Amino acid sequence: MSDSDITFYFLSSILSLLIFIFFLIKTKQAKPNLNLPPGRMGWPFIGETIGYLKPYSATTIGKFMEQHIARYGKIYKSNLFGGPTIVSADAGLNRFILQNEGKLFECSYPSSIGGILGKWSMLVLVGDMHRDMRNISLNFLCHARLRTHLLKEVEKHTRLVLSSWKEKTTFAAQDEAKKFTFNLMAEHIMSLQPGKIETENLKKEYVTFMKGVVSAPLNFPGTAYWRALKSRCTILKFIEGKMEERMKRMQEGNENSEENDLLNWVLKHSNLSTEQILDLILSLLFAGHETSSVSIALAIYFLPGCPQAILQLREEHKEIARAKKTSRGNRTDLGRLQKNGIYSLCCERDT
Repeated sequence: MSDSDITFYFLSSILSLLIFIFFLIKTKQAKPNLNLPPGRMGWPFIGETIGYLKPYSATTIGKFMEQHIARYGKIYKSNLFGGPTIVSADAGLNRFILQNEGKLFECSYPSSIGGILGKWSMLVLVGDMHRDMRNISLNFLCHARLRTHLLKEVEKHTRLVLSSWKEKTTFAAQDEAKKFTFNLMAEHIMSLQPGKIETENLKKEYVTFMKGVVSAPLNFPGTAYWRALKSRCTILKFIEGKMEERMKRMQEGNENSEENDLLNWVLKHSNLSTEQILDLILSLLFAGHETSSVSIALAIYFLPGCPQAILQLREEHKEIARAKKTSRGNRTDLGRLQKNGIYSLCCERDT
């Protein structure tokens, strides 16, 4: 390469850089003077995500929130998960936002989280498509299925978890709650049985996937976000394999009557594309597992602080057990639970 070529490429690079800086300045100048709360944006792109994600005690709001509230107030701006964010610790504002969701406010997630969950995930969709996806899930979880299938599955998986505990040993309530909810959702969605190799392998990939959902959005080898994207691909490939097996059996007229799950229902009763079905199943596995396991863990955590609630719950469950002995079979009935387990349902709702 001649000296003139080197000079040309050098000047071209300098010119490109100057043009980029010029347009960056013009873009910033063109932005309207928004009435934003105080705060800081932190490092470029990553912002304050790392500080926000630092672990803290469940009985506190964490040093990040405490320091920012002390400095900027209960409402402040920041840069989290790769995008500008307004953080609110004000109960009145939060209540107003929740009451006006879909009216004045639109539910959304940072683009980095959407990249992991998928563009067709029910958690990131809005409008008509979100409603359609939600209706598919609700139609599958009709009242009749809740009475005949889901409650039995809940009791079965509860017994499996309890039977795995050994006397005079300790266990982590959150880990056990996650084990219970994952196995329940895996069977409910794809008829996967607990303890099977494919179920355990899927669980390992899902744990890696979950660690990346709430992590700094750094997509390069070795980061939690990068590993989560890899696990997402593995999980989707597994689900797609199950889909192909089901579709082949349907075409051959050789369906398995025991596979009365969400995957079967969606393949029969929806016009969703393969990509949409994959994202729907992954998002339901995520939503059902995470919300339920956290609620169970929180209930266990807070109940010791209310002895009266524990006594009431024990009485209700003793009554349910007595009623089961005097009736045919030994499984919990939804009507019996609604009649005798009012306090249990209230505890679950309040959690």
